[in-house]
Amino acid sequence: MPDTKPPRNLTQVLCQRLQREMLKACQDVAARHGLVVEAQDITGVDLRWGFDAAFRVSIPLPDGTALDPERLRFEALAEAFGLSPADYGRQFSTARERFKITGIDPRRPKYPVSAERIPDGQGFKFTSDQVALLLQNGMRDVTPKE
Repeated sequence: MPDTKPPRNLTQVLCQRLQREMLKACQDVAARHGLVVEAQDITGVDLRWGFDAAFRVSIPLPDGTALDPERLRFEALAEAFGLSPADYGRQFSTARERFKITGIDPRRPKYPVSAERIPDGQGFKFTSDQVALLLQNGMRDVTPKE
């Protein structure tokens, strides 16, 4: 065990730095085996005691990226919910906050679209009509003015 004295409390910055360093170490190990690694969200944060860091290891796609099952499901179901497969990951704004589309869950027919709030990653559910309207409102009109 190193002689480094542990901190009295964790901070968000320290948790994120630790996750980045652990991700780099995992990527080095996975690369030796021809695999790719992606960091998942930090969960179970208790700034007094610890946090849960998760990583997803997978066989790389031909372009070298990791397979994202949530993206595949979104692309397969998007049109049935009035969205475009290209909407995955797009951002939209409500009156006060910004969100990023993270998936579709057809088992939630009333609120099938999953999104996370940009500043803190908090998850939210939206109707597909809400998201379609907010995405449309967020598009700027770039047609030339005469």
